[in-house]
Order: sequence, then C-alpha cells, then structure tokens
Amino acid sequence: MSATDPKEDELAGTEAPFVSHLVELRDRLIRALIAVGIAFGILAFFPGPGALYDLLAQPMVAHLPQGTKLIATNVISPVLVPLKITLMAAFMLALPFVLYQVWAFVAPGLYSYEKKMVLPLVISSTILFIVGVAFCYFLVIPGMSRFIQAFAPSAITAAPDIEQYFGFVLTLFFVFGIAFEVPIAVIVLARIGVVTIDQLKQARGYFVVASFIIAAVVTPPDVISQLALAVPMCILYEVGIFAARLFIRHTQAPPDSAT
Repeated sequence: MSATDPKEDELAGTEAPFVSHLVELRDRLIRALIAVGIAFGILAFFPGPGALYDLLAQPMVAHLPQGTKLIATNVISPVLVPLKITLMAAFMLALPFVLYQVWAFVAPGLYSYEKKMVLPLVISSTILFIVGVAFCYFLVIPGMSRFIQAFAPSAITAAPDIEQYFGFVLTLFFVFGIAFEVPIAVIVLARIGVVTIDQLKQARGYFVVASFIIAAVVTPPDVISQLALAVPMCILYEVGIFAARLFIRHTQAPPDSAT
C-alpha cells in the first residue's frame, strides 16, 4: 500500500475552505490580542507602569553617579514610556498563549512526524528568546553601564533620556533574544536539508568571524557587550550542531510501506 493511499494519509479529509482558514486565523489573532490585553491590565495595576520602568532602568541607574536620575525631555514621556514598557512586558507574559494559538492554527495541517518537529522548536525558541533577554538584562546592561561610567570624563554627568534609554534597551533585548535563537536556526537548516552536519562543522571558523562582526555592528562600541554577544553565539552554534544531530534522528518521516 502506498503512502498516498487515503487509509494511510493522516490528513485525508481534513481539508477546509480558504475562507474558514481566514476565519480561524482571525479568531486566534483576537484571542492572542485579548491575552495581551489581559496581561496589560494586570501589570497596569500590579506592579504598575512606574514600577516596571524602575525595574527596567535599575541596571543603568545603579551605575550612575550618586543621586543622578534619568531625565525626560519630552512632555508626555513620563507617561508614555512606562506604558510602552508595560505593553512590552504584557506581550512577554502572554507569549506562551500567543505561541499556543500559532501552534493550534498550523497543527491540523501537519503529519504526526512534523508535529514532533514543530512543537519542540516553538517551545525551545520561546525559552531561548527569554533567556537571551534575561542574559542582556542581568549581565550585559550592568556591565555596559559600568564600562561607560568608568571611561566617562569627570566633567560629564551622565543623565540619559528615558525615551532613548527605552529604545536602546529594547533594541538590545531584541538583538540578544534573536542571537540566542542560533541553535534553532542551525537545527532547521540541517533538518530541511539546506546544510549537512559535516558542512556545519566545517563552517565553524566562518561563523566565529561572522559572530564578532555582527556583535561589533549591532552592539554599543564597548568590548563587554560585543564579547557578551559574540561568545554566546559561538557556544550556541556548537549546541545547535549537537541538537541538530539528535533532532534529525528523531523526526524522520516514516518510510513508505509497499503493497
């Protein structure tokens, strides 16, 4: 019996009209937005936008001169920026539910062996992104702040603008979150056959050079943040090669059965 026989095809009879897919997509987007809205409402009351901004600013403020605070050069910045931070935190809090909606939308169109591939990747990519953001918050920003203050002339009092600081930190969060997705990219490229495991091993040297170039371009011009991005990327590349070997072994399509 061939793999195309309806009795053997898991997806036989599951086709749905295009309009129904659009309706389902709309419903799941609405659910995801509602989840973000609920998370925003919760965070707006506790701990509150002001407390969230204080938490975000703490790694920088802790290394400013005694008594120095961040400043606001825009009239509505003291209100607008904390609200933006609350929305960002709400999205992070609701991210597992948002990704579940994505998974629930695509899962009916996947074979069982494909589900074994997609679900672990969705979960892993979420965890790695959050780990990258946490790594940036707890290690990179404090180290960068110390570096800046150590080299700042004594005649200069650093008092960053809150909007610029928010944009700067948000960019760093995004950069480190994406950088920590290196193992996922390696696994996907190897799994779909774009590259082989041997080719990935041979490309180690090129990836190391590319990592330091990327770190020099996307991070502030200080050694700490550049090393903090490039070194984890190189380590995660090796983790990706190891994980790709295991992943490919356990997510192969079942062999066609002959009649």
